[in-house]
Amino acid sequence: MTNYRRCRVPGVVYFFTLRLADHAGTLLTDHIDPLRSAFRTVRTRHPFEIDAIVILPSHLHCLWSLPEGDSDYSLRWRQIKSAFSTAIPADEIITASRRRKNERGVWQRRFWEHTVRDDRGYATRFDYIHYNPVKHGFVDRVKDWPYSSFHRCVRLGVYSEDWGGGDLEDLDLEES
Repeated sequence: MTNYRRCRVPGVVYFFTLRLADHAGTLLTDHIDPLRSAFRTVRTRHPFEIDAIVILPSHLHCLWSLPEGDSDYSLRWRQIKSAFSTAIPADEIITASRRRKNERGVWQRRFWEHTVRDDRGYATRFDYIHYNPVKHGFVDRVKDWPYSSFHRCVRLGVYSEDWGGGDLEDLDLEES
């Protein structure tokens, strides 16, 4: 079995991308309430802050701030993925490999994580998360995507309601 090396720094901010096993699937937005419930349940048991999040039909991106002294994001993701998978109907295709391990075929087995190193990296990923529905062509304006922390950010004065209206060239979304 592959031993994945993950960066584990207690109390920092991480950027995550998680995908469904079926990249063309729409389970995340079709079953948004069980997904939200999974996040709430896990956050109650293992606190963390969701600084930014966007849920798309087949994947999600988010920034998490973990508590001081805590770097166990893998436990949290395992529990979120499990709670969501348990809450939705079991009608996905299950590969022989997953069947042997008694696994559902909802999520891609791994996830992508990146430790945010500085304010610029944080800002870039924060904007990237909120602009993602426009980037993927789901909406023309960021404010039109309902499954995003963008709306909370507007209420808090972080963004204006018309931010990211569809012109990617106006945004600095380069990796740092």
